Amino acid sequence: MDSQEIIARTAEFVRQKFLHEGSGHDWEHIRRVWQVARQLAVSTPGADMVVTELGALLHDVADWKFHGGDEEAGPRAAREWLSGLAVEEAVMQRVEAIIREISFKGLGVPTPMSTLEGELVQDADRLDAIGAIGVARAFAYGGHKGRPLHDPAVPPVAHESFASYKQNVAPTINHFYEKLLHLRERLHTPAARAVAEERHRFMEIFLAQFLREWSSEDVGAGADYQPTFTTTGEAK
Repeated sequence: MDSQEIIARTAEFVRQKFLHEGSGHDWEHIRRVWQVARQLAVSTPGADMVVTELGALLHDVADWKFHGGDEEAGPRAAREWLSGLAVEEAVMQRVEAIIREISFKGLGVPTPMSTLEGELVQDADRLDAIGAIGVARAFAYGGHKGRPLHDPAVPPVAHESFASYKQNVAPTINHFYEKLLHLRERLHTPAARAVAEERHRFMEIFLAQFLREWSSEDVGAGADYQPTFTTTGEAK
């Protein structure tokens, strides 16, 4: 089986698996990440297109968020699928590494990628977490998890460990301050950083408008909201 058939069969496998997923981690999210990662790879010397495409297509195949926090569920699922297609071991290992390393793990936790292809897929995934699509996905996930939109009494947390981050059940607005507003500065490629500028500004505009509307009894007060971070979940 040649590489193009492997990619085509993997795309169809993932499409069928996530076609009606409702948390914002659906097929359309994966399709966008795949498309953007592929575009980044074209303009990145030395990038392996097959590893990039397979990593993008399988990056959410068994996300820890939906598998009881199991960080190895994704790599295992990817290996099971790729083994069935007789993909060579070196490619499988690099795809597994992308899946294992790609996730945001907390504001105080570095998330370096060990491969160039991983950097491209991570950039594509993080671009899809910001901007208008990012806003929509944040609230889709919050609704899926039954989280409130906002609670000014619950401060954002600057998580210093992945274990702490995985236990987070805060309102959706906190997610912007705990993660989304920090993704622009954590991108690897110039092309992704250029796209991120406009998307980042959109989120800032959205948050200012949201908070003004939230404080409807005192119009404008919400725009002055400045979160105070904690590192343990308890107010400082």
